[in-house]
Amino acid sequence: MLEKPQIKDSEIARCLEDQFDLRVRDISFLPLGADPDTAVYRVVAEDEAPYFLKLRRGDVDTAAVAIPRFLSQQGMAQVIAPLATVSGQLWASLPPFKVILYPFVEGRHGYEAKLSEQQWVHFGATLKRFHTARVPPEITEGIPRETFSPKWREIVRSHLARLEEKAFNDPVATEMAAFLRARREETLMLIRRADRLAQALQANPPPFILCHGDIHGWNLLLDDAGRLHIVDWDTLIFAPKERDLMFIGAGLGDSDYTPREEESLFYRGYGRTDVNPAALAYYRYERIVEDIAVYCEQIFLSDEGGQDRRQSLAYLKSNYLPDSTIETAVQSDKT
Repeated sequence: MLEKPQIKDSEIARCLEDQFDLRVRDISFLPLGADPDTAVYRVVAEDEAPYFLKLRRGDVDTAAVAIPRFLSQQGMAQVIAPLATVSGQLWASLPPFKVILYPFVEGRHGYEAKLSEQQWVHFGATLKRFHTARVPPEITEGIPRETFSPKWREIVRSHLARLEEKAFNDPVATEMAAFLRARREETLMLIRRADRLAQALQANPPPFILCHGDIHGWNLLLDDAGRLHIVDWDTLIFAPKERDLMFIGAGLGDSDYTPREEESLFYRGYGRTDVNPAALAYYRYERIVEDIAVYCEQIFLSDEGGQDRRQSLAYLKSNYLPDSTIETAVQSDKT
């Protein structure tokens, strides 16, 4: 969320004191992230200790906070665990938001900082440790399983069809509609290829594991000592490992390495593994289609969002640039 939500800092401070026994000296909104339902803040307590605060509109997925807590307790220092309330819960309620509090780790995300060779190797080893962790079933209950659903593809098809006749008053919606009309055939190509691969994977699915689900550069944090952390566990899913591996060599951040070099370094840490090319291509297509669907819903169905709307339009257009995500997906499609 790029614009500060309509909730007073004093209300946040009171919630933190009541629910976390945290007395606040300062609260600073951080205009970060592409999720219009999540606002983040830097909080400084009276004892000068810094915290990272997340306000999440809607329900909190219990696993999204319980699993990072478990992994941290198992010694995975790369996972930043949420802090418990005075009653032992991992979040508090401040309508219309849920409040999740973390220690603040000073650093830069993967689009600001370039991973070194050693950090790429360490990232591979960290993800492998997560992929092979024995997480108790009682805290994975409720995590969705991959179905290769056509949901996002159908949403994009529906919007593309309506754009042929629909006019918009909002300038961002007007610009986005014109862009998607011009890119209609390329967008439909993504949908058709994802449809074909989804059918093949439904008929013969690869083994499922617990995946992070969104392990791109925004969700990698490099602290000031160069240590790597994985953040934002809201997208956990049981799926083929390619759900996470699709990001490797596909633009995790502004890297100085070629896709092949990124893969070589990452798998040096991750270890040898058979990658299913159909699953890899499917997830790369499907991620682009999902992003387009989410941006269509955000821009065409509402005029709210302020700066987030313009940022979403920029993100959507970036997929179609040379050497960007669409080209990477097509190049990985060897079926």
